[in-house]
Amino acid sequence: GGPLGSALRHARTAREAGADGVLLLPPAARGPRYADYVRAVAAEGVPVVLYARDHLVLSPREVLELADIPGVVGLKDGVGDIDRMQRIVRAMDGRDFTFFNGLPTAELTMPAYRAIGVDLYSSAVFAFAPEIAVAYRQGNERLLGEFYAPLVELRSKVPGYAVSLVKAGVRLRGLDAGAVRPPLADLAPGDLAELDRLIKIGLELT
Repeated sequence: GGPLGSALRHARTAREAGADGVLLLPPAARGPRYADYVRAVAAEGVPVVLYARDHLVLSPREVLELADIPGVVGLKDGVGDIDRMQRIVRAMDGRDFTFFNGLPTAELTMPAYRAIGVDLYSSAVFAFAPEIAVAYRQGNERLLGEFYAPLVELRSKVPGYAVSLVKAGVRLRGLDAGAVRPPLADLAPGDLAELDRLIKIGLELT
């Protein structure tokens, strides 16, 4: 994402490194020529998954048009409008196109996304507790109520905690991931202790 020049450099680097694809974040401001932006990145020769989030809210018609660009293979939804997403999925019926739930702590919203035909998601928990993420993926529904729901409550306490929780979780599991960058803030001591407690609960349930 970002300025076109930066996006092209990243796409080129990914292709040269043998990446299977790139996740294209929206540019800082969505202009009327967003399709040209996507087309230019896709032309670098690496498959592109569009990331709809923040100011980039796409209609079913727009997704259909973007999906016609060679190299555009999927959409990650970080908006969370289930009605809109259902209409997008229905509009793309029968086409070879991949959808992802890209909301923070996506596991908690997966029942709703599965109901509209979106089975894939990105898991922040996998970054610091892969055992928990895999157990949920394999059908451990107890984790929704006893781990994921309180984790979302913790995440919602402070703007930016979606990032801070991941870094703190990685550190709690023994890998120094460094501090978050301003304007984000690391977890308060009490919140760090709560995250540690939740991770232990989640691991006990796996």
